[in-house]
Amino acid sequence: MDPAQAEPTQPPERHFITRIGWLRAAVLGANDGIVSTASLITGVAAAGMAQDKILMTGIAGMAAGAMSMAVGEYVSVSSQADSEKADIEREKQELATMPEQEHQELADIYVDRGLEPGLAHKVADQLMAKDALKAHARDELGISEIVQAKPVQAALSSGAAFTVGATLPVAAIIFSPAPMIANITTIVSLVTLAGLGGISAYTGGAHVAKAILRVTLGGAFAMAGTAGIGFLFGTTIS
Repeated sequence: MDPAQAEPTQPPERHFITRIGWLRAAVLGANDGIVSTASLITGVAAAGMAQDKILMTGIAGMAAGAMSMAVGEYVSVSSQADSEKADIEREKQELATMPEQEHQELADIYVDRGLEPGLAHKVADQLMAKDALKAHARDELGISEIVQAKPVQAALSSGAAFTVGATLPVAAIIFSPAPMIANITTIVSLVTLAGLGGISAYTGGAHVAKAILRVTLGGAFAMAGTAGIGFLFGTTIS
């Protein structure tokens, strides 16, 4: 057959699940960096704190928040990774001690997914002959390389994203007249949240408008609540 007459190959499919490990942590970190730092700034500004002290408060909140997010993500995802390792080790032992039961278990999984019993057993035969542990980890435990927990990646993504997100409300303090710090910080943060929601949704292949609305309303509620508390209970801090 003439290569020029060959049918064109299909373009590779685009899937977004491969990004889930770092995308979730990055979006969470950036969102928290914007919301928590902006809420802190609007709260102390509403309480009447001086501009230089507001700036120091914002910087301290940014540093503490980034470290907290990184450590929290590392500890949380490490716990998930430990659980995955324990399940895989248990599965390895079961494959060594009762391979027939494990074969039947894998075949039953494929029967439940719609295969005929005979075909399901053949599929189980071939998969277990190639890599029995990988087949059971994926189909029985739901663990694969794509979604497997990666603590260091999650910690770095979350901490760095928090710092980037928090930088904008902190910068708003520097470039705002003292009486307008709370208002300008709120506006800058809400616009940034809308952009973050849109970018993260687009990157993950999700609905952009819903993501923008969700993060913007959530951020507005948090900042309004903190500003209200600062206004009601705060006094000028000297």
